Amino acid sequence: MSVDPWRNRARRAVVSRLREGLRPNGDAPHYVICGSDPLAYRVVRELAQSYEARITVIVPSRRRPDGPDIAEIKGIHLVRADRLDEDAFRRAGLAGADGLALLHQNDVGNIHAALCAQEVEPRVRLVLRMFTPRLAEGVKRLFADCEVMSDSAMAAPAFVAAALGEPAPTDFHHAGRNFYVARRSEVLPESVVCGLADTTERNNPRVLPADQSRADLVLAEVMGQQAGTVVAARRIVQRRRWRRPFAVLFRGLRWFVSRKLGVATIAVLAVSTIFGGLLARSQDLGLWKALYVTLLTTITGSDVDLDASLGVQVIQVVLTLAGLALIPLITAVVVDAIVNARLALNVGRLHMPRENHVVVVGVGNVGTRIIRQLHELGIEVVAIDKDAEARGAPVARQLGIPLIIGDASQEAVLRTASVSTCQALVVVSTDDVSNLQAALNGRAIRPDVRVVMRLFDGDLAYRIQKAFNIGTSRSVSYLAAPAFVAALMNRDVIATIPVDRHVLLVSEVVVARGSLLDGATVGDASRAGEVRVIALARFGEPRPMWTPSSAFRIDGGDRLTVVARRSGLGWLLKRAMEQPEPAVETP
Repeated sequence: MSVDPWRNRARRAVVSRLREGLRPNGDAPHYVICGSDPLAYRVVRELAQSYEARITVIVPSRRRPDGPDIAEIKGIHLVRADRLDEDAFRRAGLAGADGLALLHQNDVGNIHAALCAQEVEPRVRLVLRMFTPRLAEGVKRLFADCEVMSDSAMAAPAFVAAALGEPAPTDFHHAGRNFYVARRSEVLPESVVCGLADTTERNNPRVLPADQSRADLVLAEVMGQQAGTVVAARRIVQRRRWRRPFAVLFRGLRWFVSRKLGVATIAVLAVSTIFGGLLARSQDLGLWKALYVTLLTTITGSDVDLDASLGVQVIQVVLTLAGLALIPLITAVVVDAIVNARLALNVGRLHMPRENHVVVVGVGNVGTRIIRQLHELGIEVVAIDKDAEARGAPVARQLGIPLIIGDASQEAVLRTASVSTCQALVVVSTDDVSNLQAALNGRAIRPDVRVVMRLFDGDLAYRIQKAFNIGTSRSVSYLAAPAFVAALMNRDVIATIPVDRHVLLVSEVVVARGSLLDGATVGDASRAGEVRVIALARFGEPRPMWTPSSAFRIDGGDRLTVVARRSGLGWLLKRAMEQPEPAVETP
């Protein structure tokens, strides 16, 4: 008998709230975080700022020079250890902790650390960061309370959607219905569930506006429509099918034949054509006979004809000399093309110039996911990476994707990838400076190219968008951190919705009996710009009521489905659990 996953999710949420209610002395939950990269920084910062929790972070003895400093976050306890073993976990106070997040970029190392942690605290909730999907499935069966997640898998769809010019890649299933994010103009009015953001002001979207009618980006129920990324990909593939074959052939020849050799060959052919035409005119020949006489005279030379006129004899001499030059030139063109093609294969250049493709710079964890998803959508992809042994190199070879080994911050490398004719340039290396250089060089080659750039620093991204008109940037850690935090706290995040550099969470909140929300209204559980209730399910009811009115009453045990910013979700969770202060009796 199948079990409704939505009902299971509700049960887990209730169990989680009961555990929190039974915590002795009302102590804040304790979480241990292992890692020092941008994802770990975002997770720790969100826990510290949005939730009341005790946080211990295990970091290496030496700080990463190229990343943010976790030690700057206030209110956390720092433990330095170069090896995640039982001693390090005991020093971090893992015994009795509520959750452990292993966020290093090493799948095997995270598994080993999880096994060591189980020796210290067998009942701790584990959240592991892993890249390899097959390994992740096996790990889930090793531990009783474990969540395995991939930040690259969460972030890649947002980069793919941005590369195709779509607002967000989110689509999800909840309570028996399917939903997706779309522009309001592209969906039926009756399918809109709620307004998500007003994006009319460039680089400054207003999320969850008080007036939902102003939101041009909406959450809609699927009613026969396909996701925007699929539709956009089909449009690009259709354009590619109608490309002119002769133009493609010409670009291919120009790519593999040197300029001087091509000019010389064209010049000789032009001479042969002109004088062949003169010969045909002097002898009053038809089209086929003129072509026949011209080709044979050029290639084999003309027989001596002393009775011919002086003009015809001069033309025959010129055509014979042109033929002497043409045959070596044709041989040279063929040899040059073969040699250049062989060199292109050896050094990773393109086999042929591309058009309407997507250039992806950096094939690490995120880049690998991006090129695979674009390939599955039928989009031509060209990849660039400095390292021939990058994680995505075997994937590119397997999928037949050209991989150029070189520094994308150099304009010549981008030209080799045919950036001048590409659909979009997606720059996702881990170095913000290199990403910016590649993006600016791409714009120098083609000013109107769509650039999607990976940047960690939000303030830097805003200033770059404003100064260089690079309108799309994403942060992998910013997109993935909310889901990791939710998993660590054993809370269900149904979906994450990226809006520019903001992240909205679709989540379910259980209202505790006697809490501040028990007896309140839906309007009391909503905040403009922070949180919006889109569904309410009564205690014990399997299905919710969608878009309840703001005056609808909330009772203890009810489940609220909300779209919220992280700060708004933290505010709502506190109100859904916190008991009102008892009234002070006046004598």
